[in-house]
Amino acid sequence: KGNSLVEGYVLELWDFTRISVTQNSLQELKEIWDQWNNKIKQLFYSNYGDLPYLLDVKVDKCLFRALAQYWNPAYSCFTFGNIDLVPTVEEYTTLLRCPRIQVDKAYSRAINIPTFLKKLMSITGMSEQWVAPRIKQKGDNKCIPWKNL
Repeated sequence: KGNSLVEGYVLELWDFTRISVTQNSLQELKEIWDQWNNKIKQLFYSNYGDLPYLLDVKVDKCLFRALAQYWNPAYSCFTFGNIDLVPTVEEYTTLLRCPRIQVDKAYSRAINIPTFLKKLMSITGMSEQWVAPRIKQKGDNKCIPWKNL
């Protein structure tokens, strides 16, 4: 109840989360950044946003370890008992003490994402002439009625 599982299906999530990360040398990353001229830095900013500001963020390792215990990779959120928490960009910037991050800017950039039409053509194996007239607008999103699938 309260989730999107098919009736009779038992949800099996781990009681723990193992996080394995490769950590680059922060000092080495800072040295690379410092070697770049302004033109290269501007190109980096235009492609990746304010990511370089994270080089100056002091990471609270205790806070990071505490939060990592509650990260739920199945739902990409933090889970505290029956409460799921998905922090906003503003909340992350507060936690990281990183005020220079622009909250109105996207920090990931999709490159060559196929259009909804192309995805449907690929999934269904049907032509553009068949798929295009069946795409409907639902609010801000595009969809295709189940009867057409």
